[in-house]
Amino acid sequence: MDTFSTRIRYSLSLLIAFVLLNSGIVNGASKDLPNIILIFVDDMGYADIGPFGARDYPTPNLDKLAQTGRCFTDFHVSAPVCSASRSALMTGVLNVRLGINGAYSPKVEVGLNPNEMTIAELVKQKGYATAAYGKWHLGHHPKFLPTSQGFDEYHGIPYSNDMWPQHPRYAGLALDDPKRFEVYKPLPFLHDETVVHQDLQPEDQALLTRWATESAQSFIDRNHKNPFFIYLPYSMVHVPIYASDRFLGKSGAGLFGDVVMELDWSIGEIVGSLEKYGVRDNTLIIFTTDNGPWASYGDHAGSAGIYRGHKHTSFDGGTRVPTIFNWPARIPANTSCDLLASTIDILPTIAHLIDAKLPAHKIDGRDIRSLMFDQANTESPHAFFPQYGKGELQAIRSEHWKLVFPHKYGTLGAGKSGGTNGFPAPYESFTAEFALYDLDTDPAETTDVKDQYPEILKQLSDAADEYRKELGDALTKTKGNHLRHPGKLEAGDDRLIWDSKWFITQ
Repeated sequence: MDTFSTRIRYSLSLLIAFVLLNSGIVNGASKDLPNIILIFVDDMGYADIGPFGARDYPTPNLDKLAQTGRCFTDFHVSAPVCSASRSALMTGVLNVRLGINGAYSPKVEVGLNPNEMTIAELVKQKGYATAAYGKWHLGHHPKFLPTSQGFDEYHGIPYSNDMWPQHPRYAGLALDDPKRFEVYKPLPFLHDETVVHQDLQPEDQALLTRWATESAQSFIDRNHKNPFFIYLPYSMVHVPIYASDRFLGKSGAGLFGDVVMELDWSIGEIVGSLEKYGVRDNTLIIFTTDNGPWASYGDHAGSAGIYRGHKHTSFDGGTRVPTIFNWPARIPANTSCDLLASTIDILPTIAHLIDAKLPAHKIDGRDIRSLMFDQANTESPHAFFPQYGKGELQAIRSEHWKLVFPHKYGTLGAGKSGGTNGFPAPYESFTAEFALYDLDTDPAETTDVKDQYPEILKQLSDAADEYRKELGDALTKTKGNHLRHPGKLEAGDDRLIWDSKWFITQ
């Protein structure tokens, strides 16, 4: 072999390796790609943080995030309930198209279909390190957990923190009464696919926020030299609410205020970690929530502000969520966007930001980079936006118009307040009227104007008919022709199972 040629090839290989290392390109990742932190708070209402109206307790870190970023004031979830909302966020697909319409119980044997592409799988194309810390709620068996859906690591609870034997429905029963375990089993805590705590107690729940935050900080410590994606689906402020000792009584506004203050502290800690390693300016932080407040829990629930409705309803109080996009190097500071956008837009927007390929199958989200970066917001990418609940097309949006279709919903009666000290008040059943609302002049959805605007009524009605054909509608008993299905356990799949009391892995 020609030794001169060999030396040349060897020298070139060393040069290429040096360039790659110093440019930050390792395993397909580039240090020029932004880090991404997606914070998804559970059951937090539109008016529960300072930038969106909270005044009973301070949220200085979220205030600063808004002051150095952009607030989205007309940002909506796909559905106002846990699993449905999370499935849409992770995939950029309307939850009804995915066949996920409610909140998964610990007894289900389904989950987010592995054929769907998650945000974590999307960013993996560019070599990102990925992690999720908090509440997953998209299937608790191993094939559906985060580590099977693109995440390198996961710490958290597999579903809602009220799905445990200490649910208020069992008040008065002894802690070991078998009736407590007929519906819910002990609440587990997982590391990846391994149960590391079989039976969380109240003192453990009080640490859930801190654990998730510290896990995120550790991940930044270990991965700050290359691009990373962290998903933080905090389990609070979903009931039962808990704060660590450090925050109990700190807000002066009751336990709910204490819990929000601990979440705000968490934001500050994570930003501090970014600053420590000099990556703050190149990190996109997205803060949003999974639906509006759970009003029946009264003093343990938040507020939707001026908006009608709450969690489980398709009124804006259920679907409109407080949202902040912050990226110091790119997003104009102290600005806002009042155009319609949604959590389903996050996946395609990230794809365009990092030049990743979108999934081959249909998604419903839109690229909203123009809403993030432009000083003068132009128009929403959504000509129409359907709002489904329980597989029913309950409403449809267009610009500032909203058409609501008759459907049943539960809420507190007129003049009635929610429960106290973690116990819910009962809802009453009501029927929403067929109504058109102008949200610019009537954000609380109180005055029907369909007779004044027949052309708008027709446009929205026609668009709704098209969605019914595509996605179905349980209200009109229409079967959609472009639906997909959640994943199912198959023979031979590993699963997390219970014996009579303890949650174990098998």
